[in-house]
Amino acid sequence: MALLFLHGMALASWFVPLGRVLDAAGVASIKPMAFAASAIAAILSPLFFGAMADRSVAPPKVLRWISFATAALVGLIAWAIQGKADSWTILLLIQVQALFCSPTSSLAGSIVFSQLMRSKRQFGSIRALGTVGWMVGCWLISMLAMDASPRAFYVSSVLWMMLGAFTWRLPSGMLNRLSAQPLTLRERFGWDALRLLRDNDHRVVFVTAALLAIPFAAFYPFTPPHLAELGLERTSAWMSLGQVTEVIALVSMGAMFRRWRFKWVVATGIGFGVLRYALYATNSTFFVLLGLSLHGIAFTFTYIGSQIYLAERIETGWRTRAQALLSLMTGGLGSLTGYLWCGAWMAMCTSDGSVHWSLYWGGLSALVVGVLIYFTTRYHGSHSNLEVRQS
Repeated sequence: MALLFLHGMALASWFVPLGRVLDAAGVASIKPMAFAASAIAAILSPLFFGAMADRSVAPPKVLRWISFATAALVGLIAWAIQGKADSWTILLLIQVQALFCSPTSSLAGSIVFSQLMRSKRQFGSIRALGTVGWMVGCWLISMLAMDASPRAFYVSSVLWMMLGAFTWRLPSGMLNRLSAQPLTLRERFGWDALRLLRDNDHRVVFVTAALLAIPFAAFYPFTPPHLAELGLERTSAWMSLGQVTEVIALVSMGAMFRRWRFKWVVATGIGFGVLRYALYATNSTFFVLLGLSLHGIAFTFTYIGSQIYLAERIETGWRTRAQALLSLMTGGLGSLTGYLWCGAWMAMCTSDGSVHWSLYWGGLSALVVGVLIYFTTRYHGSHSNLEVRQS
C-alpha cells in the first residue's frame, strides 16, 4: 500500500501539471508530442523491463533503479525549462524520462499481485492507496501554487527518489526463473508475451484496453484548459475529483467481482466513460465537474479490472510480461494514437482561437460508445474462467 501511495504521488506531481508548465514556458507547440512521449516509451520499454523482472532481476531492484533514473531526469527537465532551453531539447529530455518512467506502473502492480492470494478481493482496496497518493500529489502541487511552474518537477524528483529508496523495504526473492537455457533476443525484450494474444478472451481484453485509451487520452491534456476557460484555477486540485470516485470504486471492486462477471464490470466502466464525455459536452461548469468525478469509476472498472483479469488468468511466470503488455497496449499504442488523434481533433474543433467544446467531447463520447459495442459483442468469457491458472 505504501509502495502504491508513493508511486501515485510521484506520477501525479509530474503528469498532471505537465501541460500547463509547457504552456507557461512558451513551448506549448510540443505539448502533444510531450504527452505522446509516454506512449512511445510504453511501446519500447515495459516489455523489456517486464522480461527482466520475470527472468533475471528481482522486480523491486528493477523498480529501484528506474525510479532513481526518473528522479534525475525529472529534475533535469525542470532545470532545462528554467534555463530557457530550446523546445526540442526539452522534448528529448521528456522522451528519455518517459522511457524509464513508463514501466513503473506495471512493475509496481506485479510486485503487489505477487503478494496476494485472492487478487479479485484484495487488489482493489490496496490499489486505492495509489489513488490516494495521486490525489495527495495533485493537492501538494496546487497547495504550493506550482500548477504552471517547472518547480513542480523538483517536487516530483524528490518523490521519485523516495520511491526508489522505499524499494529496499520490499520483499526480495520474487524472481520467476523459467529456464536455465540462454534467452533469445525475442525473450530478452519480452516480445514472446505477444503469444498471449492467441487466446480470444485475452486478445479482446488487450484490444479493448488499447481502443479505449484513444479517446481517454484527451482527459489530462485537455480537461485542465477546459476548466481554466470555465474560470476554475488550481486545476491540479480540481483534477483530483476523479480520484475521489476512483477510491470508492477500488474499495468496492472486491464485492463487484463476487457478484458480477468480469464482462459486466468492464462494460460498466466503459459506460461511465461514455457518460463522462457526454457531460463534458454540455460545457457547463457543474456538469463538467460532474463528468470529471466519473473518471475514477471509468478508469477503475476498465483498466484496473483488466489488471485483475490478467493476474487471475495468466500463469505465474508470465504475469509481469502480461501486465507490461497491457501497459504497451494502453499507455503505448492506444495513448500514442489517442494523443495524436485527439490533438488533431482539437485543431478541427477550434476556430478563431475558440474551442467548440461540445463538438470536441461529443465526438469522443461517440468513440467510447464504439468501444463498448466491440467489447460486449466480442468477449465471451464466463465467471468460471476467472479462476487462477497454476503454472
